Amino acid sequence: MTRVLVVDGYIDDPAALGVPPYISPMIRAVAGAAMDAGAEVEYLTVDMVRGGADVPDADVSVVLSGSTVPGKYIRSMPMSLKELRALVPRLKGWRMLGGSASGMPEAELFDFSVRKDLAASLYDGLIGREVGERLRTLDEWNRWMLLGADIVRMHQDFPVPLVAEIESYRGCHRYASGGCSYCVEPLKGKPLMRKPDDIIAEAARLRGLGVRNVRVGGQTCIVSYGSEDPGDPPRPNPDAVRELFEGLRDLGFDVLHTDNANPAAIARYPEESEDVLRTLTECCTPGNVLALGMESADPRVIGENNLNSTPEDVLTAVRTINRIGGARGGNGMPMLLPGLNIIAGLDGETPGTYDMDIGFLRGLLDEGLLVRRINIRQVLPVRREFDTRIDQRRFRRFKEEVRESVDSEMLRRLVPEGTVLRGVYTELRDGNVTFGRQIGSYPLLVGIPYPVEVGRFVDVVITGWGQRSVTGIEHPFPINTAPLAALASLPGVGKKRAARIAAARPFSGSEGLAEALDDAALAESLAGLCVFD
Repeated sequence: MTRVLVVDGYIDDPAALGVPPYISPMIRAVAGAAMDAGAEVEYLTVDMVRGGADVPDADVSVVLSGSTVPGKYIRSMPMSLKELRALVPRLKGWRMLGGSASGMPEAELFDFSVRKDLAASLYDGLIGREVGERLRTLDEWNRWMLLGADIVRMHQDFPVPLVAEIESYRGCHRYASGGCSYCVEPLKGKPLMRKPDDIIAEAARLRGLGVRNVRVGGQTCIVSYGSEDPGDPPRPNPDAVRELFEGLRDLGFDVLHTDNANPAAIARYPEESEDVLRTLTECCTPGNVLALGMESADPRVIGENNLNSTPEDVLTAVRTINRIGGARGGNGMPMLLPGLNIIAGLDGETPGTYDMDIGFLRGLLDEGLLVRRINIRQVLPVRREFDTRIDQRRFRRFKEEVRESVDSEMLRRLVPEGTVLRGVYTELRDGNVTFGRQIGSYPLLVGIPYPVEVGRFVDVVITGWGQRSVTGIEHPFPINTAPLAALASLPGVGKKRAARIAAARPFSGSEGLAEALDDAALAESLAGLCVFD
């Protein structure tokens, strides 16, 4: 039997999330294609390689890696080009590379470099066809996702905090016009929709294997899922969305989230879109984020880059999502909130573009609207080159303005002091600070200002805010056993009072705490945060 080694170098792009805690659908499709061709598959992640894992013998070695929308990562990151170069001599058999790394000079080290669909090209090579560039058929897609699901058990984050991303369709409804200038999805042509039953079957297979968290991602617009309308934007199909998400909800995942939405579809078809948004609010778990592709508030940039939404469309979408999904759920986060993507360096950009963007964002604050995440990045020439030369100083100043005058205040409104975030998974410790996140789409980074065991779930009560993260303490707070550094992190306490608390412990209730602090009001405010076991 042919042996295929599948190396997950992690991908991070609009088509899929694959950096831990995510496992991408692309790597699972690669494994499924190999199995469909009769091969035996062994799966390694780059973190396993970094940890010293042996690279096994194989007849075929396949690597998927690359990042087209790089973010800030906590525990891991995509394989670097240096790591890729070091790995190649250890790979046996004929070698194949996919992901955005296939566009790098290092691709010359491989026998095959695949830009379109690594799974389809691998399958062709394994069954004796010529290895070329093609996209998988719908039948292959559904079959490979079922077959390749098993590799989730080999991932170092299985079963938690692993999140399996599931694709609903590929392509873009705006393909006929070329779509947005920077995006590769229109190049995949007319949307190829997976049926609800096929997506639910994949999810059921993952659930049966022990996966507890999934996200329906990759699509250009979940609001447009199932639509056969040829318009730009298409009229949503609420029945298809409801069939899909009711089926996914009934599988009993701990976390069920989704991703992108087109603001223009929400704005121009309010009745159908509101129906879809209610379905997402009812069926998905709290903390869900719909990333909206605003890209720019500048009309000139919108026109020159064929962007899909006007600022008015985006504002309408943000208002609608807030109204329908803004209620707080059981984990402490709102049920459904918008995110915003802003891209610098598009054609037609001027210094005034940044002023329009910041003005739009401040207008959201003035109106009392919530946005979970504002993603600001520079355009990457993945699809083509852009004429605009980015003024790096002005770009940095713009990002600082957003972080200081918008993000910080938005976080204060999103999770006010005293909000309890449940199920924060502690991921790493940096000095005396422990960092964790809830599992899901774009979760808040939470800093706990004292050491907590890494790799477990804790509930956290919010005590402070940064520009893009929040600070909190365990809830309820174990005041009789907490270390001195943890005591000092309590609101209004500090080092001197922490020492007095430590010396007077144990307490049976707030009365003893008030006596130790010599401040009844502070003791009363702390009593609601503490447990006196």
